[in-house]
Amino acid sequence: MNRPASLLDNALNLESTQKGRVVLVEDCVETSGAFVLHHLIKRFLSSPNLSSSDSIVLFVAFAQPFSHYDRVLRKMGCNLAAQRETKRLLFFDMLMLECPDDGVEGGLIALYGNIQKAVEVNSSNKNITLMIDDISLLEVAANGSTKDVLNFMHYCHTLTTQFGCTIITVLHEDIYSSGDGFTFPLQMEYLADITIKTEPLITGLAADVHGQLTILNKGMIDGFGSSKGKIHNFHYKIKENNVDYFYPGSRS
Repeated sequence: MNRPASLLDNALNLESTQKGRVVLVEDCVETSGAFVLHHLIKRFLSSPNLSSSDSIVLFVAFAQPFSHYDRVLRKMGCNLAAQRETKRLLFFDMLMLECPDDGVEGGLIALYGNIQKAVEVNSSNKNITLMIDDISLLEVAANGSTKDVLNFMHYCHTLTTQFGCTIITVLHEDIYSSGDGFTFPLQMEYLADITIKTEPLITGLAADVHGQLTILNKGMIDGFGSSKGKIHNFHYKIKENNVDYFYPGSRS
């Protein structure tokens, strides 16, 4: 019997041996995508199917302190403090990061240098995952410089080819819904191999459903060995310790 999260795992194709993917989580005020990030943290640190003893997660936090994630993940059965103690979780607390007006690029390069060094030191691990909990706040720290943030992400993207890292980040799509700023989400979607959108139900509020997920996996491989995009749509309901994923109409 599949566990409740199997729909999400299958849509992300996490059982694949393919490395070096970029996963973008796009959310909005009505439906936060934080639960997806929580699920993936636990997945990469705890899943025996991914040889978790050989996994390491580099977590760059702009939105919440370590204590927040530790509290949430403990409810899900994953002890982040213990993972950090064994150095399988490297936590970068960037809540106070503020790049000077005349040194935005230098500040982000310094951050990338720290990430790159951590990856190189742990390059013997089979699975290295870089998580950035809020790229929109990274842009705030960079004084609104979209160009510098995109350059930073392109630098990080080189780690996917050089070391086979997986990159996961969250972007608040609705804050870019007007004007020229919407080009930033489009550029991030272009960079991503997998895009996860958390959205409200089209039909409006429902007591037993919190929202819907739309997942575009550009890296799916068809029967002829060529890349083929695939779209998944299903609903979710957030519980205290986990999330239920299900297709519309599949629950009694």
